[in-house]
Amino acid sequence: MLWVKTLHLLFVISWMAGIFYLPRIFVHFVEGQRAGEDVRRLIIMAKKLYRFTTIIMVIAIASGFWLWLGFGFTGGWLHAKLTLIALLLLYHFWAGKRVQQMESQGQLEHTGVFYRWMNEIPLVLLIGILILVVVKPF
Repeated sequence: MLWVKTLHLLFVISWMAGIFYLPRIFVHFVEGQRAGEDVRRLIIMAKKLYRFTTIIMVIAIASGFWLWLGFGFTGGWLHAKLTLIALLLLYHFWAGKRVQQMESQGQLEHTGVFYRWMNEIPLVLLIGILILVVVKPF
């Protein structure tokens, strides 16, 4: 099971790296567009990063499910962690909608400041998840 846990941690870290970087592309896209710059390459980057991150996310979730089957579903901390993971999944799919919007409409509806703030959501969720996993407060 330690190998599965290692695999899970590796893919969670990789997923988080993609989730942290994607909103930065949104910031550069919006601000570059307002400055009159060519932002087409950012659309390609966002699309490729989202696809890759989605694959990584699936492996992270699958390996987490495998751990759940191996260790069982015990403790309130795990319920709370799964809730935070569900919110992280919603965030992931929200980001995917922004990538689709970039590609289909060639624009995003919010400012760079909005996407900078949105970039903090996965960090807050990750901090909560780490506290629940390491400390197991309940």
